Parts: sequence; C-alpha cells; structure tokens
Amino acid sequence: MSPRQYSPAGRGMIRRYARLHRKKFRDRERCFLAEGLRTVNELLSSMPSDDMLVALFVVPGLAAELAHVERYRDRVCLVTADEGRQLAGTSTAQGVTAVFRYADEFPGPTPVAARSLVIALDAVQDPGNAGTILRTAAWFGASALLSGKGSVDLYNPKCVRSSAGSLYAVSHRAVLCLSDALQELKQDGYHVVTASLDGASICDIDVWPERVVLVIGNEANGVSSGVEEIADMRVRIPHAPGHQAVESLNAAVSAGILMSGIVSCR
Repeated sequence: MSPRQYSPAGRGMIRRYARLHRKKFRDRERCFLAEGLRTVNELLSSMPSDDMLVALFVVPGLAAELAHVERYRDRVCLVTADEGRQLAGTSTAQGVTAVFRYADEFPGPTPVAARSLVIALDAVQDPGNAGTILRTAAWFGASALLSGKGSVDLYNPKCVRSSAGSLYAVSHRAVLCLSDALQELKQDGYHVVTASLDGASICDIDVWPERVVLVIGNEANGVSSGVEEIADMRVRIPHAPGHQAVESLNAAVSAGILMSGIVSCR
C-alpha cells in the first residue's frame, strides 16, 4: 500500500496517545508507547497476538520498513515530523511510533518450570538499567521478572527504548511488596540470590539451585535490608587482581554477569 492510501492521524489521536508518556494515563489506557524502527519491529514480531497493536504512526516513506505492515494497514496512520516528535517526546524522533497494549501479567508468583530463573528488581530506578536488564533476562531465558516498589515502570518510554522492544519476550509484573513475593517463591522451591560485597565469588560456585531468584538492587543503595534478610545466597563479582580501579559496576552490567554465571553452571 502506498503512503497516499494510509490515513493521516487526527489531532485528537495525537494528543490522546502523547499522554502515554505519563504513567497514570498508561495505566488508565493499559497501553504504552514504543519509538524507533528497531524497537517497534521487535515488538511487532514478538507480540502474542495481533490485537496488541493499537496504532502505528509513521512519517511518509518509512511504512515499508516495518515488519508485516500490510497485516496492520488499518492501524497505520501518517504523521508529520512535528507530530512524530510530539508522540516520541524527543526532539530527534525516528519517524516511527507505535501504541501497544500492556502484556498480560503472569497470574501467580511463580512460573511453572522445574528449572527456572526469575529476576527481581529491588527499587531499580534508572529506566536504562531496567530496560537493559529486561532484555538480558530474555536473552538468558529467564522465566519471569518481578518489579518491586520503587522500581521504574517498565512501560516508561525510556525503559521501552532501552529494552529494544523486549517487553513481550519475558513475563513480568509489578509487586507491591517484593519481600512477600520472594517468600512465596521460596515456598515453591526458589533460592533467593543477592549481590553482596561479602558474598561468595561467583567464580567459586560450581552448581546453582534448579530454581533461582536473582535480586538486582537499587543503583545507589543496593539490595534492601528486608530482602537481604531472606536471601539464601549472597554472591559477588570479583574484580581484577590488584588495585580496584572503580567502586562498583553498573546495575545492568552486574545483572548480566550474574545471569551468565548462573545459566552457564546449570
């Protein structure tokens, strides 16, 4: 279909969906924004059903680069460069913005699997970190991701962007009390693992439990005391021999190293 055959987006539609930059409107609509060709294409390819896509806004000339665009032609709307920037919330919009529905949250505290890795965010506030951790969790085959109180909303546009469209790739849900959710997981045979400077080196752990919850703590304060109290294992990432050149690792980098260590030894 040529660009002339797509309908232009109306002002009311632009205003309505631009409000999704704010969490209260995202939760009300149960929809989120995704911006950029790569991110939108990944979401289109991984969404569980076609009706997860609400609307697809493109500047003329980019529609042909979207995955399976003809399947969704009734939801494609043309926008001007200014309208694209309004939707994207940036001054350097990429010309493609989509509105998707929230993923269904997994109903219970634990996915059913004999061998399972669950990631838990304990007040991880930076959207870049949270999105990167989500994508890394999907790469390493995590069963689910829990987001505790104080953590950034995973549907925050910056988080969506840093996840590169991985929101449908791994089950996730927010929990009001992370400690309670972890206690429920422990009752289902999960071992809670936290990162700690006085923990055992991951290089010295040859065998990991079949079911692991890896808790990633706050960027500044680490894992909260309430979660530390119920941890089954405390682990650390050793630095190079000799002088320690930096105080700590970025939360997302630490999460990736720990996930790799857990998965490679199981």
